[in-house]
Amino acid sequence: MSRADEARTADTGVPETADTGVPETADTGVPETAHTGAPADRAAKPPRPSPLWALALFRSELTTTLRRWRTLALLGVLALIPILIGVAVKIETSDGGSFGGGRGGEGSGPAFFPQITNNGIFLVFASLAATLPVFLPMVIGVIAGDAIAGEAGSGTLRYLLVAPAGRTRLLLAKFTTTMAFCLIATLVVALSSLVTGVLLFPLGDVTLISGITVSFEEALLRALGVAALVALSLVGIATVGLFISTLTNSGIAAMATTVGLVVTAQILDTIPQLHAIHPYLFPHYWLSFADLLREPVYWDELVKNLGLQGLYVAVFGSAAWARFTAKDITA
Repeated sequence: MSRADEARTADTGVPETADTGVPETADTGVPETAHTGAPADRAAKPPRPSPLWALALFRSELTTTLRRWRTLALLGVLALIPILIGVAVKIETSDGGSFGGGRGGEGSGPAFFPQITNNGIFLVFASLAATLPVFLPMVIGVIAGDAIAGEAGSGTLRYLLVAPAGRTRLLLAKFTTTMAFCLIATLVVALSSLVTGVLLFPLGDVTLISGITVSFEEALLRALGVAALVALSLVGIATVGLFISTLTNSGIAAMATTVGLVVTAQILDTIPQLHAIHPYLFPHYWLSFADLLREPVYWDELVKNLGLQGLYVAVFGSAAWARFTAKDITA
């Protein structure tokens, strides 16, 4: 070995082959392709991500969504609505009168308001009924519409798609995050209502819509079931918003379109001449959660609501996947 070879060996720590100048396989620990017969590009393939990595991606997306000031502000507004309702009912009934002379026995949303003064747990049902037609879907529409379009508009979408993320896994993480937010938003309203009801109104056994009296503990379980049904009622519009988010690079445009679609569907659902399409509109069965407050429970419209939301998830979820996986990412 010459002096120059000795110097190179001392610098790199890898002796060179005198004839070829290629590092020896034994020293580098890298098997030669000629000996193994494996193509060189196969060795360069990145490893497939584990399911735990996919869970970490979902956790990262959910954490990022919940840390945004816009998200916190929306959740704060949702938490404030039950407080305002409770205070308004308390003030109006402070002289011993009833709230608005409402219809106490029907299953519609306003029917819960007169019963709040008798039992604070009815504030949960009244608040969910008041926020479900407008406030909750608007908040969900903002989050869903911004899921993909917001990333594209801010220029971070391409960085999220680097290996080993992939488009399908990223879209699935966005979808799961949006579904989780449906539950979080609903629980914020329910918990704020429950705390306000406990502080302002008496508690005790609950008389259901059908006239049957149940214990407060059973009423709490039914309230939890109502919250779960309301969250599931929002997955249809959430999936539609996610699909719209894949169609544009503008988060504001996607959010406005989704919210506008909510308002349009609500208007169409109130026009009697369009009764033929009412069962196919995603908000048509939203207030069917009141049937859970009957004994026995009326399952007919509850099942129809869950089936309709599942149909929207299947159709628009597939459309979102087809669009996003074929989309030319330029931002």
